[in-house]
Amino acid sequence: MFPKLLIALAIGITTTTLHAADARTDIRIATPWEISGSDPATDGFIFLRMGVMETLVSTDANGTLQPGLALSWQAAEDGLSWRFTLRKATFHDGSVLSSGDVAEALTRAADNPGPLNDAPISQISADGDDVIVTLDSPYGILPAVLTHSSTVIPASTSADETGESLNLIGTGPFKVDSLSVPQSMTTSRYEDYWGEPAKLSGASYLAVKRAETRALMAESGDADMVHTLDPSGYRRLGDVDSVQVQSVAIPRVMLLKMNAAHPLLDTPTARRALSLAIDREGIAAGIMRAPESAATQLFPPALQQWYDKTLPALQYSPEKASEMLASLGWTPGEDGILVREGERFSLTLRTFPDRPELPLVGAALQDQWRQIGIELEVSVSNFSEIPAGHQDGTLAVALYARNYASTVDPTGAVQSDFGVGGGDWGAMNWQAPEVAEAVSTIAASAESKERHELIRQVITQIHEDLPVAPVVWYQHTVATAKGLQGVVVDPLERTYGLQALSWSE
Repeated sequence: MFPKLLIALAIGITTTTLHAADARTDIRIATPWEISGSDPATDGFIFLRMGVMETLVSTDANGTLQPGLALSWQAAEDGLSWRFTLRKATFHDGSVLSSGDVAEALTRAADNPGPLNDAPISQISADGDDVIVTLDSPYGILPAVLTHSSTVIPASTSADETGESLNLIGTGPFKVDSLSVPQSMTTSRYEDYWGEPAKLSGASYLAVKRAETRALMAESGDADMVHTLDPSGYRRLGDVDSVQVQSVAIPRVMLLKMNAAHPLLDTPTARRALSLAIDREGIAAGIMRAPESAATQLFPPALQQWYDKTLPALQYSPEKASEMLASLGWTPGEDGILVREGERFSLTLRTFPDRPELPLVGAALQDQWRQIGIELEVSVSNFSEIPAGHQDGTLAVALYARNYASTVDPTGAVQSDFGVGGGDWGAMNWQAPEVAEAVSTIAASAESKERHELIRQVITQIHEDLPVAPVVWYQHTVATAKGLQGVVVDPLERTYGLQALSWSE
């Protein structure tokens, strides 16, 4: 009896040991977003989502501001300065977080393109354990702007004498072990993290451009968390037993950016005609597989103060679009393409494949606009071609996705997009000084009756002039391994929630 019992115990112990050895403690993440370097201005969103770096102000999933590296913040009575009191924390190299580190990082962020660059900041200085931001004019949304990924705080030791970022030394629950630009990064748990330590031992990040490849990685188990699935991959993975898929409505909008100085697009009538020729419901149902996502106005209902249910919904009417273009002097040529004074109505649309639905929607727009006599060439390239075309003036039309809650309060993104001079991801050569002035006033106060009235004014003007034309409101899709516990998809896309993840036993 005893020999049999000993054998049974030995088998049990061996089996248990093998299971323990096989237990996962890390996670593999696949996304479409390449890492261009270690600069928070361009790649801060990756470092923030991966839990490597943190911002002064954080937020919950509902967009309510929460303490981050700052325990508290307070505006002066005249609104011309803000004081941020820091929590006690250490960087991954063991150095203590100081007000000097924060002031240096935020000054660098304010000097680079981004929402902090749009703030009326005159100086950022250290004062004991506090950081003081001095303003030229009141700016009530400053705490919300400091949730943006470009304002993450790296250690001063991670930059050279010019301020150029060299190493990824942050304060988050994970520290960087290796970085291979542009594709991968590995991290491990930071044991001296100021908050609740991560349950995982580490996480790896892999940039995979093709949506089909990312879906296959989720299906085969080569990735434990996959972000941004194409509609067909999302449907297929829904039938895979080892994978769980989630789709969450997010404050991101698929937009058409139109150069308002382009001779074919320099009137609101022309831009409205192009908008009328977009079958949004067809795109939402046929490509996005989410009929409810067809955009009726720029801002989705989730952005409560910026969504106006009284606005007339954007319509689909190719007939009316043709009438409007005819009123501008356009007539069909021999091949059906519109002609005016010898010039064809021909445009080039720039888009990129990182979001796999964009080229598909571009092809749909090509067909839909062809029906009203517009010749559209779709150029699929790197996403950087859009801001480059904005800067050098060569852009005609662009199709992309814009997150209007990147600073929690949409005002920061709106100011960047529709303020004076427009923005890389917003209006281009659109002359609307009253909108720029209204947005500046909105940004000055976080809450007032006048603010609500001005928001409505801005929404209405954009809706009528259409410097950008919304196509669909977004759903963010994620696939995770079923053994992964604690998965929460952040609708604001600030975090992958790695700190709370663990594997079931």
